Amino acid sequence: MTNQNVVVSDAKSGINMAITVAVAGSSPFQTTAAQKPPAVPGTYITISKKKLLQNLDINSSARINAWVDSMRASSPTHIKSHSLSDDQTSWNMHHPSALDMFDQIINDSKGKQIVMFLDYDGTLSPIVDDPDRAFMSDSMRATVRKLARYFPTAIVSGRCRDKVYSFVRLAELYYAGSHGMDIKGPSKGSKHSKGGEALLYQPAGQYLPMMDEVYKALLEVTKDTPGAKVENNKFCLSVHFRCVDEKEWIELLKQVGTVVEAYPNLRLTQGRKVLEIRPTIKWDKGKALEFLLESLGYANSADVFPIYIGDDRTDEDAFKVLRERDQGSGILVSKTPKDTNASYLLQEPSEVMAFLRRLVNWKRLSLRKQFILRGRIEGIKMSLPI
Repeated sequence: MTNQNVVVSDAKSGINMAITVAVAGSSPFQTTAAQKPPAVPGTYITISKKKLLQNLDINSSARINAWVDSMRASSPTHIKSHSLSDDQTSWNMHHPSALDMFDQIINDSKGKQIVMFLDYDGTLSPIVDDPDRAFMSDSMRATVRKLARYFPTAIVSGRCRDKVYSFVRLAELYYAGSHGMDIKGPSKGSKHSKGGEALLYQPAGQYLPMMDEVYKALLEVTKDTPGAKVENNKFCLSVHFRCVDEKEWIELLKQVGTVVEAYPNLRLTQGRKVLEIRPTIKWDKGKALEFLLESLGYANSADVFPIYIGDDRTDEDAFKVLRERDQGSGILVSKTPKDTNASYLLQEPSEVMAFLRRLVNWKRLSLRKQFILRGRIEGIKMSLPI
């Protein structure tokens, strides 16, 4: 796939709009934020808006079909079982279980501060048909509460920050909602936080009026599609199609695409049975991870070991950051093979909870050993003659 920068000329308005057109295999509706053409001649091609729209119409069918294929791929029911076994074996060899490799992960973190980053849906809670009922279990909540006693812990989700907080209900955590575009530190004292002021960062704050406008438009165009649910995640809008008949997917995609096309500062992406609309700013879960590490005092530090656990495509941005930093561990939650930058695998939320409990127990035992050793050293010092 190649991208071609294009400046669209609108004779009536006199405005040039710079967008990126994917030649093959990309989103049928994705555009990038308007930019001024660079000074270097030949970098941009100027064509009429009418001509561009004609070209988009010609190729839109192929791009829509590619998107629908991708939407099918996000559902495990569409994976062919006869080829799964070989793929699974090969994939597992390259992505071993984080439970099986727990000792290796701990060894890699030796002498460093572990910082935990957790996705929510599909990681701390199961994927459910109704996104408003994606509740985490009491046992998972208790596990995360214990985790936060020993390690700085952040929830990084595509959900609205207030929404994910209403699910988790732990004030001692960091929360990064809207794919990291809405970050808030602990609302009560945390031994891990740096400085006296509460952390709050919203890099896409100027987009709020636009997001509210697009949310209303999406509600209108999808209202006649049975099963479609539009969720306002503040700096990200989600159109859930988990309960939509597959025969309606193409029409739903066209409806959503029609709305997004009118807003060149927004982009359309896809997650697990969800279409997502976000600002085109260069910010994602990977950027949120780096920002939180910096806020904790670990910017460019070799003394930190981030562990990021997530199940969605958007978590790949964080996995990629860890790989590029050659630091920490990315853990993918999935039962089926998929391309990933994560190093390890957990199959479902129950395994995530098992891993977190092992981490808590290891830290608790480690601190107990340190306490006993410190006591013995003090005893030896006191027994020495003055």
